[in-house]
Amino acid sequence: MEYPIRINKYVALQGWASRREADTLIEKGAILINGKKAQMGQKVDKDDVVELAGATKEKKYLAYYKGRGIITHSPAEGETDIEMRLKKDYGITDVHPVGRLDKDSEGLIILSNDGRITGPLLDPDANHEKEYEVLVDKNVTGILTNNFAKGVDIEGYMTKPAKAVKSEKNARKFTLILTEGKKHQIRRMCAACGYQVQSLKRNRVMNVELGELKPNQFRKITGPELAAFMKELGIKK
Repeated sequence: MEYPIRINKYVALQGWASRREADTLIEKGAILINGKKAQMGQKVDKDDVVELAGATKEKKYLAYYKGRGIITHSPAEGETDIEMRLKKDYGITDVHPVGRLDKDSEGLIILSNDGRITGPLLDPDANHEKEYEVLVDKNVTGILTNNFAKGVDIEGYMTKPAKAVKSEKNARKFTLILTEGKKHQIRRMCAACGYQVQSLKRNRVMNVELGELKPNQFRKITGPELAAFMKELGIKK
């Protein structure tokens, strides 16, 4: 399937309805894209979550460890993305990544089939915390952590204040908490301060932690953890 694709064609290719029937479902508000009612003629991208309102499918929320070298989605020829790994290794085909990690980064990414969480989780004004472990090419100084706390100019954009804490075990490593997610932001922030990132791992998204997961492993987000996650997103289970 080539993206972007018109919503009625997408629905037809999924086998949910004919294109004409899909148009009727859209008019009735029965087709949702990322939790919102689809509009006639709207196009769907690969990372969008499309749902048939009223369908009685189980909503799933997974914490997944994306390894280095794996694409979040939309891989080029010869590359492997998360959905390909899930299908091959676990037979899972009904969840999608919410957000992204670049190819050379690793760590936690949320997977779900609940389109309602996409907008709130990725909202740049929501200030949701994401925590990273960063290894750079030289010793971390107080100047670097202070720069992050004040905000860093990356090609004309001033980043929001971020909390950086030097590691006690490795002088070239620090943890960083961001409340935004510009493309390659941490690498660009470090470069602007004269550092090069050697490795980058995301350990937490809001209250959901990577924990003891290894690359290409996942666990279900359930119980109090899921309740707190949904509450912060402003979504009722």
